[in-house]
Amino acid sequence: MLPVREHEESATAEVEDEVRQPPLYRVLLHNDDYTTMDFVVYILQTIFHRSESDAIRLMLQVHQQGFGVAGVYTHEVAEMKAAETMELARANEYPLLCTLEEAE
Repeated sequence: MLPVREHEESATAEVEDEVRQPPLYRVLLHNDDYTTMDFVVYILQTIFHRSESDAIRLMLQVHQQGFGVAGVYTHEVAEMKAAETMELARANEYPLLCTLEEAE
């Protein structure tokens, strides 16, 4: 018989070297002149699971600086949250813009 254990251990070691954390993406909310502050707070609490005080702080940052980071996630989760945000905004007739940016 061939020494199977030696081969299995070296294959495992090679695979472990290749495992990397997936890249993360920031979900950005952008300010506009139509979306209400209350709606932005609602989005931050329901979709991004922020506390009320954190959601208010972030909403003010979006309002004052033009954008804010709602959260940092893997690409698939970030895309899903951005799409859900935009869908809910459109359903409520708001032009809220939500984009992704690769985190460094």
